[in-house]
Amino acid sequence: MSGSGARDVALFLHLLGVIALLAGIAIAAVAHARARREESTEAVVVLLRLARTGVLLAAPAALLVVGAGAWLVSIQHLAWDTGWLRTAIALFVVSLVLGAAGGRRPRQARELAERLRTDGRPPNDALRALLDDRASLLANAASAIAMLVVLWLMVAKP
Repeated sequence: MSGSGARDVALFLHLLGVIALLAGIAIAAVAHARARREESTEAVVVLLRLARTGVLLAAPAALLVVGAGAWLVSIQHLAWDTGWLRTAIALFVVSLVLGAAGGRRPRQARELAERLRTDGRPPNDALRALLDDRASLLANAASAIAMLVVLWLMVAKP
């Protein structure tokens, strides 16, 4: 494959990964936010399962972003210590770590909601506390902000 063809394929895969990653993040965020307002255990379960689907979309997409991005760096002979690239990589890692940390309580909330639904019980205070966990909400918000900065760095390349 010619240099231009390889670059086009790498760029396509990188952008496909970015779109899937951002879609997964958005699905998880919107579903979790909606689950926080639901009164029905069934609705909370459905929404938190949808949030999990968003996470399951984002995880392989992150791998595609990294793999295709590394391929682009190689094809374009960029230096790994280029300021914007180094910053973007660091923030990408920070975003993934914060997202993983922020996802613990929602996972626990989904598991509790599924048990409550099985028992035919409505959402309780423990479920509400997991859904409204301030540390998780802050970690997820910081993760999203870091990812948006990564996106800006990749587009602007300051």
